Amino acid sequence: MIDFFYWPTPNGWKVSILLEELGMPYKMHPVNIGKGDQFDPDFLKISPNNRMPAIIDHDVDGDPISLFESGAILLYLAEKTGRFIPNSVIGKKEAMEWLFWQTGNQGPMAGQLSHFVNYAVGENKYSHDRYANEYERCLGVLDRRLKTRQFILGEEYSIADIINWPWVLIAKPLGASLENFPHLADWRNRIKNRPAVKKAVDLGKELRRSAPPTEEERKILFNQTSMSSIAERTDKKS
Repeated sequence: MIDFFYWPTPNGWKVSILLEELGMPYKMHPVNIGKGDQFDPDFLKISPNNRMPAIIDHDVDGDPISLFESGAILLYLAEKTGRFIPNSVIGKKEAMEWLFWQTGNQGPMAGQLSHFVNYAVGENKYSHDRYANEYERCLGVLDRRLKTRQFILGEEYSIADIINWPWVLIAKPLGASLENFPHLADWRNRIKNRPAVKKAVDLGKELRRSAPPTEEERKILFNQTSMSSIAERTDKKS
């Protein structure tokens, strides 16, 4: 059994998709990031960066294994099961390249763009344009990669696709068009139609935000420093 600490966001979907594709039994534990659940002392033992997703794997010899960071979780589960990751040295090398590319390029750029699209509308045009351009650049990188292959690593669907897909799924809400990226658009739709992916994206959909964040939620989400994190943990203990 996997304990899965999750909130319905693109980063959360990365892990929910792989769990559904693998058919692994798991229990979802909501981490309400707007309410500060990520600062709970028990959660910080699993995810010291106070971010979800995270997992605890109980199906192991010895003590349960906890993991944080979506890329590390995908790699761990793929290697544990021997699925959705190539067997060859070159194939694994390429899988690692695209996992690191997503967590170092596409993910951070898309996440910052999301902030200025959804939470700081009109507050800083330079910042919005900077991240919008970088996000589009990343779309172009993926489109070129997919020009001659069905999936990022070739003809086989893998964790390289799973980690990159969620932030492409929401291109339109981020203000980007896939019209100039036909290979990427086809890939997006191929993956979107997979039954496991549909189920994974629907996980916890009732938890999704239906209104703008309150000032208190904005403080929790966007004004974190090392000291504010300590304060959140202290508040939760008291």
